[in-house]
Amino acid sequence: MNISYIGVGSNLSEPITQVKLAIDALKTIAQCQLSAVSSIYGSKPMGPQDQPDYINAVVELRTSFTPIELLDALQALENKAGRVRKENRWGARILDLDILLFNNEIIDNERLTVPHYGMKVREFVLLPLAEIAPNLLFPDGDSVQNLASNVEHNGLVKLPK
Repeated sequence: MNISYIGVGSNLSEPITQVKLAIDALKTIAQCQLSAVSSIYGSKPMGPQDQPDYINAVVELRTSFTPIELLDALQALENKAGRVRKENRWGARILDLDILLFNNEIIDNERLTVPHYGMKVREFVLLPLAEIAPNLLFPDGDSVQNLASNVEHNGLVKLPK
């Protein structure tokens, strides 16, 4: 089984509900098993600040899918939730499911970049990831725990369960 870490985020249409529904939907993907779920966090948006705050979590997913098959399954869930893909990378969205890590692989093609670009400086990724996989190492050997300990929190808050 492949081990993948997925970032889950939303800032539209009751984002806490959207994140919870997405986590439930991840449990239903054939050939996938949800093996860990972080707490849910509130964070300020990246990019334009004239949009609602985000709700984020990270999950560990074990799968027999290839990275592209997993990407297709995640994009199908985003589409089912009503996600509309726009030119603006930093805009508001109903659901965002990102493959953060896939095993210890480095993937860089027109559809997928793993490790997910920028994740080493994003508190809304590092802190939930460190919560569920504190001993995890990036393909380059960097420690998730070390990066999470040193990242600016930028107003990130862990929400009550």
